[in-house]
Amino acid sequence: MLLPDRNTIARLLRNYRAQERHVLARPHDLAARRRFEDTAYTLCVLMGERTARQAVLAAERYTAEPAGARVQVCGSTRTGGVAAE
Repeated sequence: MLLPDRNTIARLLRNYRAQERHVLARPHDLAARRRFEDTAYTLCVLMGERTARQAVLAAERYTAEPAGARVQVCGSTRTGGVAAE
């Protein structure tokens, strides 16, 4: 499975949070709501989740993991792109 760039996800998550605050402060701003929904959709696609809430939680977990964390891929354990024995 291809994983998204950790820095891109972190930037998108910060953007999502800033837009969330803006929409909560100005709920009738339709342009802001559209930008927020677009950002939420992008997070859903990149994190492979169906809802914005699930995508945000997955993004927070993903960006909190150390860069060299082990990832289970199709039955083999990989570390930093190199198959572990």
